[in-house]
Amino acid sequence: MSVMDKITITGPGLKKQGIVVIQAFFIGFFTFIELWLRSGVGIITGLVILVCFFGGIRFGRPGTTYVAVVTPPLAFAAAAIFWTLIFDGFRPSRVGIDVIAALASEAPFLIIGAIYGWFVFLNAKAKKKPPKARA
Repeated sequence: MSVMDKITITGPGLKKQGIVVIQAFFIGFFTFIELWLRSGVGIITGLVILVCFFGGIRFGRPGTTYVAVVTPPLAFAAAAIFWTLIFDGFRPSRVGIDVIAALASEAPFLIIGAIYGWFVFLNAKAKKKPPKARA
């Protein structure tokens, strides 16, 4: 029995709004923790982003895959901008450099999660299409 068979949810799953709230909360919280402790984001936030991709796809209702794939990059960008403004103040040069550094350090995790998420989304969409008749 695989790990995926052991993880069962009792209800129909999360709605789109639930996925957005949970992903934004976890990404924002761990971004805050890493920026506060290390003054930069790193592997912990990256792993949380990957877990958010996977968890949103796994625990969402049917039809919520698109939201589960689109939300983590947007939530991370918003959290990085927000917490950088809070910690650095409104100095444009400093904020700009720190936001770009945060996005660059998390880029591999965002790319891996996006590739996996879009594969799941597009694969499910292709399976719903009726097969074409061959002539």
